[in-house]
Amino acid sequence: MPRSFAGRFFAGFVSALCFVVAIAAPAAAERVSNPIAEFSGLDKITGRITTFDVYINETVQFGALQVTPRVCYSRTDNEAPKTDSFIEVDEITLNRKIRRIFSGWMFADSPGLNAVEHPVYDIWLKDCKQSSEVPAPEQTH
Repeated sequence: MPRSFAGRFFAGFVSALCFVVAIAAPAAAERVSNPIAEFSGLDKITGRITTFDVYINETVQFGALQVTPRVCYSRTDNEAPKTDSFIEVDEITLNRKIRRIFSGWMFADSPGLNAVEHPVYDIWLKDCKQSSEVPAPEQTH
């Protein structure tokens, strides 16, 4: 039995819709792993903002905070910018104890989403980089 006009129209519409969705759907974004995370830090007492580079798995001190990025991902140049990093932040207390105050993902395009909450210092991810003017830490064997 032949299909009605409505049945053929619907089948054609579904085929066209599938084609449009297939070509309009973004391809999986290629994630680039970077060796350096770039941060900005604010000293709330002085109002001074400092930008600093930290190599992956290196720990850098900013005021009473120690910042250690574990990974830093960005996207290729032809993708929408999306930069994120998994970091750990420890505070050195007045009695010289180290206390973890943050462990999680930071997103450069949403710095307030997962911010480090500290009464004196703010730290946020600015970018992930392939190179830096800061020399790489020495490798220990």
